[in-house]
Amino acid sequence: MPGGRLTDEDRQQIAAGLAEKLGYTEIGRRLDRPASTIMREVTRNGGPDGYRAARAREATRHRARRPKQAPPSEPLLLPDAQGRDPHVVRKVAESVTAFIEQQGMPSMASKVLVCLLVTDAGSLTAADLVQQLRVSPASVSHAVAFLEQQGLLRRERLPGERRERYVIDGEIWLRSTLTAVQLHRSLVAELRSAAEALGPATPAGARFSDSAEYLALMSETLQQVVDQWQRSRTDDGVA
Repeated sequence: MPGGRLTDEDRQQIAAGLAEKLGYTEIGRRLDRPASTIMREVTRNGGPDGYRAARAREATRHRARRPKQAPPSEPLLLPDAQGRDPHVVRKVAESVTAFIEQQGMPSMASKVLVCLLVTDAGSLTAADLVQQLRVSPASVSHAVAFLEQQGLLRRERLPGERRERYVIDGEIWLRSTLTAVQLHRSLVAELRSAAEALGPATPAGARFSDSAEYLALMSETLQQVVDQWQRSRTDDGVA
């Protein structure tokens, strides 16, 4: 599997694959790259519908040229706009951040997510996050890319604004679950293909096959939970 950064030719093939409605796994197979690499590249550069090879190349070069800022050691949360006690806000943020980190989320991604969660607006710019968390722009960029990949935030630019805002709402876990379903389905197809290639009767083939069937069941169950939640929201007049 080739290492290093994606080339211009790689990006053109990614754009072509998206135009053909191919999944990340299939595009990655064509490029001999992990599906996660393809998803991260697409997510950071406009998403499946907005990805353009030339624009992704320029965005990558821009990120590489940005000056890096050494982060101070002590994070800070600014006073909340609604007048809540900043010490209480910080205590809540630290507690939830620690818990999420224990579940396996990277430290900086946890801090960015919780920083967004504790704001009433549910949206902040990269500059806001840099200031409030006292970290480098690069750290925020990497954390945002991870959270986007997990479906835990989205970008938007309001009319008249030049800067993007990172946004969360009450549906973040729903979107995260849908992202997990998509990833599991792609992985199921990959595992079934591996089982067939190795031979279902072999120990390795059987292992791949069992893994695929378990993940297929998990995906179906998660999709049922999503459908039930959406129906309940519709019945309550929320959706």
